[in-house]
Amino acid sequence: MVRLSKIYTKTGDTGTTMLGDGSTVPKASLRVEAYGTVDEANAAIGLAMTAIDDEDIKSELREVQNDLFDVGADLCVPATAEEEGGSRLRVLSSQAERLEKAIDRHNAHLKPLSSFILPGGCLAASHLHLARCVVRRAERLVAHLMLDEPDRINSEALIYLNRLSDLLFVLARLANVNAGGDVLWVPGASREDQSGE
Repeated sequence: MVRLSKIYTKTGDTGTTMLGDGSTVPKASLRVEAYGTVDEANAAIGLAMTAIDDEDIKSELREVQNDLFDVGADLCVPATAEEEGGSRLRVLSSQAERLEKAIDRHNAHLKPLSSFILPGGCLAASHLHLARCVVRRAERLVAHLMLDEPDRINSEALIYLNRLSDLLFVLARLANVNAGGDVLWVPGASREDQSGE
């Protein structure tokens, strides 16, 4: 159980922070950058929720926000070979599977895409696209961390982030359904004619 009685501790004033296993690392470390970006993604989703009227989708995103705290907690404690199953809070495959079911359910209401889409549209879709991009950045950082510390990362955290970015993409498209639909990318549409004619 988390108990916060004091907000500032001054322990980070020297540019270091303590991981969940008690070890101290620079705040500039890749692991801290990864779980910090997960936190940023969580905040971006919270912002997107303020522009969404559908209570079912908001409830779904609230579950995602809880999951992202699980992802952050997972990343904050490096995995070890000696770790017993269930001794630490780790992301489970069932969490990504829940997202897959949501993606399939929501995507069933959307027309297939014939082109990439421009991020934007209505306010809710714009926020969801931005949140998706932050999740993708978190995913890239976790993938980088897995290369650096392959035995100290739970791969389910990366899988969860990958599925989450897909869900946010689908939800952004869904938000645009009643706002005139997606705006498709037209390759080269804004280039000047280079033929000289």
